[in-house]
Amino acid sequence: MLESSRQYYLYDQPCDMRKSFNTLGALVSGQMKLELLSGAGFVFINKRRTHLKLLMWEGDGFSLYYKRLERGTFEHPQSEHGFELSYEKLLLILRGIKTDKIVKRKRFSLVSTG
Repeated sequence: MLESSRQYYLYDQPCDMRKSFNTLGALVSGQMKLELLSGAGFVFINKRRTHLKLLMWEGDGFSLYYKRLERGTFEHPQSEHGFELSYEKLLLILRGIKTDKIVKRKRFSLVSTG
């Protein structure tokens, strides 16, 4: 389900967790102005930050991941790049790790030149 190759986007407002596939999809296309069938994951967090939903198109249908915390809250970070959320940051949010002071060290990356 969660893949490092997938793009993730965080809805920047608190979300009513009674919303399901169709209404969350409407937020993606209407409010976020993103392509719902792109294969990206769309993350929604409620006002109390105790519930998180992740909506994804899987090629033949939608998947909806839903997590409710029994104690504590999710971080709802403000993204530097609009709605974009890195895979690494999503994993940290799901684990309850505060991400505002996380520094990612440089690593080698093979870049295609043509």
